Amino acid sequence: MTVFRDFAFKLLVVEKLMYGDETLSPAFNLRQHMRARGIEDLDAYVGENGLEYTILDEARTYFEDLEIPAELLAGVEELTFDGGHQVFMECAPVWDGEDDLFDVHRLDDLDLLPNLKFFTGGRELEHMLPGARDILAARGIATR
Repeated sequence: MTVFRDFAFKLLVVEKLMYGDETLSPAFNLRQHMRARGIEDLDAYVGENGLEYTILDEARTYFEDLEIPAELLAGVEELTFDGGHQVFMECAPVWDGEDDLFDVHRLDDLDLLPNLKFFTGGRELEHMLPGARDILAARGIATR
């Protein structure tokens, strides 16, 4: 079982594989998941429960428990950090990108991606984690 140490980093990998490459399936859809639980209006549910700036427990549990096969991880050559990622919207459907909810806090999980060559969003990553670009460069990973 592959274990990620940084949830936000795992979400970047999920974005690439599930919503980008579509090789990790089925794609998680929070609205459908919540409809199955009897919640028809997700935005109203979020607002009524003060969940605007949080990752919904249902999404966190799904993505924390999600197994990503080693062969898919080995195929990841590029990651991107972008506040508009689909996976972020599946976790926090009314998130506005104005806080640190999805900040990466550690890069230990780079070991899980043996063929990573590029990281797009290096400036944003450096802002979240000072020294990150140096860590990537030391591993031969180019930033854009």
